[in-house]
Amino acid sequence: MASLAKIFENSDGCVGDDKNYTNHSYEVQTPKRSIILQSVISNDSSNYDSSCESVNNILDKVVDDISGSVTISVPPEINVPRIQIQKPDDDSDDELEIHGKRRDRFRTRRRASIAPLPALRLNDKEMLASDFDAYSVASNQASITSVNSLASLLREKMQAFPQMIRKKKRETKDYKIKIFVIIMFFMIIFLIGFAYVGYHRKLLTYSYFEKIKFNGNDRILRILSRDEKEVISGQLGKTIGMDNKPFHCLEDNRKQDGSVCMEWNGIARLYMNFLDKDVFRCYTIKWQSLSAGNYPTDCYELKRNNGLWFGGGITKSREWSLSNDNFDFTPFSSGDLKVHQFGNGVKRYFINSIGVAIQISEKTPLHLSINTTTNEFCMRAQNDDFTFVNHLTELPELEYKICTTDGMKSLHMLMTQKILWDGLKVSDMQIIKSLMFEPVWRTPHSETMESFNETTIYNYSEDLIALGLPLGHILINEFWQENVGDFTVDQKRFPNLFKTIDLLHRRGFKIVFTIQPFISTDSENFKEAVRKKLLIYERHSERSIPALTRYKSSSSAGVLDITNNASVYWLKEKLEKLKADYKVNSFYLDLGTGYNLPHYYQCRQTLDNPDMYAKLFTESLESVGFIGVSTASSVPKPPAFLSTQPLNSSWDGLKELMSTVMNYGVIGYPLILPGAVGGDYWLNKTMTKMISFYSLGQPPEPDEELYIRWLQLMTFMPAMQFSYLPSYYKGDQMKKLAKDLAIIRQQTVNPVLDKTLSESLNEGVPLIRPLWMLDPNDTSCLSISDEFSVGEELIVAPILDPGVEEREVYLPQGVWKDGIDSSLRKGSRWIHNYKVPRDKIAFFTKMPDKTRF
Repeated sequence: MASLAKIFENSDGCVGDDKNYTNHSYEVQTPKRSIILQSVISNDSSNYDSSCESVNNILDKVVDDISGSVTISVPPEINVPRIQIQKPDDDSDDELEIHGKRRDRFRTRRRASIAPLPALRLNDKEMLASDFDAYSVASNQASITSVNSLASLLREKMQAFPQMIRKKKRETKDYKIKIFVIIMFFMIIFLIGFAYVGYHRKLLTYSYFEKIKFNGNDRILRILSRDEKEVISGQLGKTIGMDNKPFHCLEDNRKQDGSVCMEWNGIARLYMNFLDKDVFRCYTIKWQSLSAGNYPTDCYELKRNNGLWFGGGITKSREWSLSNDNFDFTPFSSGDLKVHQFGNGVKRYFINSIGVAIQISEKTPLHLSINTTTNEFCMRAQNDDFTFVNHLTELPELEYKICTTDGMKSLHMLMTQKILWDGLKVSDMQIIKSLMFEPVWRTPHSETMESFNETTIYNYSEDLIALGLPLGHILINEFWQENVGDFTVDQKRFPNLFKTIDLLHRRGFKIVFTIQPFISTDSENFKEAVRKKLLIYERHSERSIPALTRYKSSSSAGVLDITNNASVYWLKEKLEKLKADYKVNSFYLDLGTGYNLPHYYQCRQTLDNPDMYAKLFTESLESVGFIGVSTASSVPKPPAFLSTQPLNSSWDGLKELMSTVMNYGVIGYPLILPGAVGGDYWLNKTMTKMISFYSLGQPPEPDEELYIRWLQLMTFMPAMQFSYLPSYYKGDQMKKLAKDLAIIRQQTVNPVLDKTLSESLNEGVPLIRPLWMLDPNDTSCLSISDEFSVGEELIVAPILDPGVEEREVYLPQGVWKDGIDSSLRKGSRWIHNYKVPRDKIAFFTKMPDKTRF
């Protein structure tokens, strides 16, 4: 590549004896190297001095790199003759002729091609070319006769040099491009492989789901709302070690419903599915254990900033919210709260106040734990020797679904929706309204069974009439028969009971008999039932030995096998005869709880769990007619109400009543029959074992203040039940209070109940609701457990502690009319130190939205 020679002139001069010289520098680039020519040229151009550097020495280096002609450029102010230097075409030793002069043969071939320099100075002496050659520092270098010739030679060589430089740069650039292309190729291969793995990993996690984050390695599940806010998070498979990694299930283990399937080798298998219902999004999760020692366990965080959790049923601690509860893994079954973790009404349904709910399969052998070690709600599938003794699968399986929506109320309707009015008769609706608008009068216990007779029932009805309150249902306890399970009236104590009942009918009362599935071993029916194999039998006894238990007044009893069609037909026949002979209007089913079944029970058809017995019993006797059940794990068909568990006659019992009614409403039981005003029994100690095998006697007369506050609270319940009557207290104050409350019930409460009833039967929403169901976005409503609403139009704030006549009251958004002084109050705020006299109860009626002060 050609390159231009650059000429650098130094300002410094070289001073001789009497002449002025100028020092000049010339840079010459050749294909091999770069050379700087330096010469001292006199100003008159007549002499050339080589005192700064020998030109011949420089030219000798230059000529080594010359393959053609070289031109050296010099500054224009220097007048030098132009000398052309040619490389010899051959290697001949002949003398060369330069400008007509012959050169000696001793000169080399290279030197022969160069004309001698005119005159150069060396050490201040002027000499000819031949002399300079002898005294040259490098005697083997060529002579130069003209600076212009050198400039021409160098110019030509330097013109070729940039081309070489560009070629090297291009080669370097091509090499870098090749490296870059290779690197990009491997990067693309890596990214394609990574995308392939990531795609299948995403396919496993996201392809079937929306608003969900789940990683199979750490098993952390997060579900998001539509606005990308986390609504629930937890860890699945808590019993699986973190060092165990999942893999895709084999084809034979996959389902054809679009479920994602992951498996931990030899430990467990997980199925996850998604169902989009437009407004609702539901995620189904199912664990299958693959080893005998593994119990599938999933835990979800109970975060206060993610709302409060409710549901399951009332627990032993009587906490209103599950987020405040604390207990270790325990079987999920109905029981006696005095000794068991859960009460008489249970449901495998849990809801969060911000709009997420969990519903667990009835097939799961469910154990629950809350807050034991961490702030978590945990579900476990585990069989045991009683509650889940029947292995529905070879190894335990945990199956449940999580549903989310933007509105908590609509979610509750989705999860609990049951068209309860479907199939109801006009007579059924009349019974429901009569239970809501008229009290249930439960005959009081007597000290002995012999003292409970026709006279007792008749006198009790007389007291009711004298009280001046609405008439309703007279509920006769199980002692209308000699032994539990006789299903015939005791003729010794009730020889003319049909006449008494006829009289009560004419007065306007409805008669209800309490029946039970238990048959005492003292009953004549026990022998018949054993002979016909109508009873639950001992496990592994081939249906030859009846399984025994004890319940209330019966210390030894068998239990009808409701899964046996012969047992159902036998019982229905006896109950229909009772209705025909004594004109009994309906029955109350006292079924006990799941723990009242024999420990080693076995039915003709395998039960999922003990609570399935009460469900099947209720469904089998729907045609007979009953107004209530004592226990349930699913909503009984109306007109049946779910009764609360027996309540202790104490202030704690009063608080428990309110929590129970609200809790049962949240889990999907809209029709609740509370216990008797003042309590069902009296105990002043904590029990450690189940005592419900015998009848707890009626409590002594409750404290008057407790009875008043209890009566005030019951005025706003879905139904009212009495055992002790207000007239049993001395003075007229209690009677007057009872009548005033009856007016509030009739004029204010009943219209709201009637209006809300259709919504409850159609959508499953409760009649009695916590405040957060009115406004889920109001954080103040979440923490309130001592107020409730009747439908959406009544707020009730009862007094639940002795000696208290003022309290704090919170009203949700809207305008509310004070039930005590009829003033209007603005909602979304607290009312501090609100006065509630002993004969008053705080309640507020919602006014139309356009109401102004």
